[in-house]
Amino acid sequence: MPAERFDFPNAQGQKLAALLDRPEREPRAYALFAHCFTCGKDIHAAKRVADGLTALGIAVLRFDFTGLGSSEGEFANTSFSSNVADLVAAANELRRSARAPAILIGHSLGGTAVLAAAAEVPEARAVVTIAAPCDPTHVTGLFKDRLEEIAAKGEVEATLAGRRFRISRAFVDDLAEHKLLERIANLRKALLLFHSPTDEIVGIENASRIFTAAKHPKSFVSLAGADHLLSRRSDAAYVANVIHAWAERYLGAPQGASEAPHDPKVVVVRETRQGRFQQEITVGAHRFLADEPVDVGGLDSGPGPYDLLLAGLGACTAMTLRLYAERKALPLERVTVELEHSRIHAADCEDCETKEGMLDRIERAITLRGALDADQRRRLLEIADKCPVHRTLTSEIDIRTVERPEITRP
Repeated sequence: MPAERFDFPNAQGQKLAALLDRPEREPRAYALFAHCFTCGKDIHAAKRVADGLTALGIAVLRFDFTGLGSSEGEFANTSFSSNVADLVAAANELRRSARAPAILIGHSLGGTAVLAAAAEVPEARAVVTIAAPCDPTHVTGLFKDRLEEIAAKGEVEATLAGRRFRISRAFVDDLAEHKLLERIANLRKALLLFHSPTDEIVGIENASRIFTAAKHPKSFVSLAGADHLLSRRSDAAYVANVIHAWAERYLGAPQGASEAPHDPKVVVVRETRQGRFQQEITVGAHRFLADEPVDVGGLDSGPGPYDLLLAGLGACTAMTLRLYAERKALPLERVTVELEHSRIHAADCEDCETKEGMLDRIERAITLRGALDADQRRRLLEIADKCPVHRTLTSEIDIRTVERPEITRP
């Protein structure tokens, strides 16, 4: 669904421009997203993370801080404290008009801001930072060669990310007043940190200091290969998927859900309407995305249909071998199954009944770790062919398709 305008006033009564990304059905929860320093709500990372979360049933509010993007006010009159106040104002507006945010997400200095604001949003049960500095004074590194001039003149113009901003002495002084590590130690909310070990803007040591200061529950996810701005779509989609899976533990039962629960035995696949191919898959209490790679028109936000098919066969194979090994008391330490799907000419398959046209082929390589003798290894490979999914794929399958009328609700 297209994002909705969701403008709201800050503490000074200035209008802040905001967008609310909603899922097609009643949201599982609401999240509040804070963008990076001098960025805006429309930066790729913010939009793509919001797209990924809405596809999984979580609504996301993203907005421009005072003096940035389409929001009113002068950037020169803002501070880290005003950013924190803007976040609290956004949470208050969500609480008033929809539901208070259960998840606070911040990118770069926005991550530092959500850590500072979290105590003032009591309904927030989970806090997520992406490439966040452990101290707001980190941003002064962007204009460190102008600090003496700022102190002497009270205000200077500086070029940041190719744009001109007025930086005031009050802004710099305010940064130094925040004792963030103390707030992190008293967070009392679940914390998830994302950071790239090769981030050249905010070093990985910042994540280490935040993680050390925080108390459990806390988690860290390395964004290996990602840049500071999450420029690659796949990195932002990965962040959204992990946030969703991680936050499920802390969100509790859905509130105000309008859809009747599905039979847990039924797998439900529903278009998210994000991109051409993205699908939300619901299996009982589990939700995840399926998609196609970018080079064929997808968003690469999840595994493709054949990837899921191979995953099902691989999982079933490993589970079956584990059960057999336990029953026979075999010294099997670990099973690894690697699978690949391809199409081959039927004439190239000596054991196949079909001799014309093309056939599907699945290559399955099984690694068995443990002190197993030759007979035990041979028997385990025989058992692999007896896993239920293998039998299903190699047996006659009757697939029946019917149309189910859409249920409309008042």
